[in-house]
Amino acid sequence: MSWLLMAAVAYMAGYISNLVVIGGSHPLEAIMVGVLIGAALRNFGLIPAGLKEGLKKFEVPLLWGVVMLGAGFTPEIAKAEPISLVIIFVTMSVGFWFIYLLGRAGKLPDKLSSLLSVGTTICGGSAIAITGPLIKAKEEEVSYAVTTVTMMGFLALLIYPHIGKLIDMSQTAFGIWAGTAIHNTPLVIGAGYMYGDHAGQVATMVKLTRNIFMIPVALLISLWYGRRKAIEKRMGKKEVLKAFPWFLFGYFVMALFRNLRFFTPAWVVNFVKLGKFLVAVGMAGIGMNTDLRNLKNLGMRPLVVGSLAAVVVALISLSLIGVFSGEIHTPDGMVP
Repeated sequence: MSWLLMAAVAYMAGYISNLVVIGGSHPLEAIMVGVLIGAALRNFGLIPAGLKEGLKKFEVPLLWGVVMLGAGFTPEIAKAEPISLVIIFVTMSVGFWFIYLLGRAGKLPDKLSSLLSVGTTICGGSAIAITGPLIKAKEEEVSYAVTTVTMMGFLALLIYPHIGKLIDMSQTAFGIWAGTAIHNTPLVIGAGYMYGDHAGQVATMVKLTRNIFMIPVALLISLWYGRRKAIEKRMGKKEVLKAFPWFLFGYFVMALFRNLRFFTPAWVVNFVKLGKFLVAVGMAGIGMNTDLRNLKNLGMRPLVVGSLAAVVVALISLSLIGVFSGEIHTPDGMVP
């Protein structure tokens, strides 16, 4: 029933999006509408208690959607990868230390500052969940960090596509920006496809590349805290395998099959349509898991530091995209 509710909200969002036409276009993106409807249902207490546990599995349809969207991958998308690697590395390196020092300056606990750093620069809640046990962070510190990073990512989903259009970013440039500046994988994908199909594909590829750094960085942070034994005791082989984003293999298999022409053009169209709908289903689930009361529970300091951290990472990424603007092109010929 939980999945049916998510699917119903996604379908309703698509209907509303198509219903509103201004100047020959649809200004309301279906993904954004789905997230907002889901959040409204949650915060007005309209979701039955029996469905809330099932709604936590929103990542299942979303990640299967990512796999299906691999069928839309073209060699043109891969041209952004060398530049995005540079932006990922610089954003992670500079952003991590800046956010950590910002947290310490804001008198946040040492480990909470580290968790905010890794969550903001790498992979949101997943990176925090992996790093927390390695540095023996308190449960409330892990919870604070996950909630802060998720809230900031949610705001980025709603705001960044409009900023991209305001400053006339190309599809490729926005895809790189979303992939390097937004924390959680589902929110990156959602923001990318809100901007456009090509932006969504680029954002997905860049974020999957960024996710690969999750395990190595978590282990380095653990060593930094002098917790070598924690690596053996608290993160065995099973935990590493569980944390690794295996769905990226599905994405690249679909991309390979498409470019080897195993799929007919009609199949490609249908796979991409299915992928987009599954992503919309997952994003509706994110909305239905967004409890705005968590903002009050956080307190102001983590929220302020988390907000500044998100802005810093976004500006670093945006600045680097500006530096490489001459190398960033989109099939339609636009440059940022």
